Amino acid sequence: MSRDQHVTGWLVTGAGGMLGRELGEILSAEQAGGMYLADRASLDITDTDAVGQALSRLGPRCVVLNAAGFTNVDAAEAQEQQARTVNGAGVGVLAAACRERAATLVHVSTDYVFGGPMPPDAGVTQIESAYAEDAPTAPVNAYGRGKLVGEKAVLELCPETGYVLRTAWLYGRYGRNFVSTMLGLAATRDTVDVVADQVGQPTWTYDLARRMVEIGRQRPQPGVYHATGTGETTWFGLAQAAFVEAGLDPDRVRPVSTADFARPASRPARSVLGHARWAAAGMTPLGNWREMLARAYQAGAFVG
Repeated sequence: MSRDQHVTGWLVTGAGGMLGRELGEILSAEQAGGMYLADRASLDITDTDAVGQALSRLGPRCVVLNAAGFTNVDAAEAQEQQARTVNGAGVGVLAAACRERAATLVHVSTDYVFGGPMPPDAGVTQIESAYAEDAPTAPVNAYGRGKLVGEKAVLELCPETGYVLRTAWLYGRYGRNFVSTMLGLAATRDTVDVVADQVGQPTWTYDLARRMVEIGRQRPQPGVYHATGTGETTWFGLAQAAFVEAGLDPDRVRPVSTADFARPASRPARSVLGHARWAAAGMTPLGNWREMLARAYQAGAFVG
């Protein structure tokens, strides 16, 4: 792995969102030079000219941290073309601009590129094991299909400088997320019903953001990495853990089934990612999801 290569500048797309704001704060604290924090209003990632101009002013060895995206999974079912334009074509615009300028692109994708039927020759089923980084993709919803288009653009256009970080179940200090929603409901309800038959890996946005910056600086082997908390739990388990960390009675959380909460977009019953690629890059996975949640509380992610 090549470490500490000089970075001429940083472009954070989606800088006004939950993950983008964490990225901006980390880079600002590190006093990273040549930094452009671009929210949706200041940079449309589907605009080829605007993206090219943004990268050109940052220098030939700049790093793009792409946190922009159409993130409403359920809305994507009714607005699939719009979601695909942002999550697919827009990422292609970024990737093409990075290729032209030899810039590094660190792109955030999703566990939802998995979840459909596995091919008979895949050698693994979603019930038996975690998805490896090279496991066959089979999204079950519009959001996952659009994000898969974006992944392919990064890998095809930036084979030497592109990184795809698949993540899942994000929570953090900024924006609406599952943990903050649970705490809000706890303040107004005696009990909260939460789905207990979907399995995944909760991930703190701060830890993900730090890893994105680390990749931008160190530039390990390009390709796909799974950037989720290790281990696994259900939404019910995450809600109970959130109550415990807040000093609340976890028995106030009641388990229900997915069928009790009909949603426009299908969700995989089990969406657990493997993390073997990090070792090959000389890096470690993000860490256990439960310990990560405890650190988020200790850092004041849900205060105020």
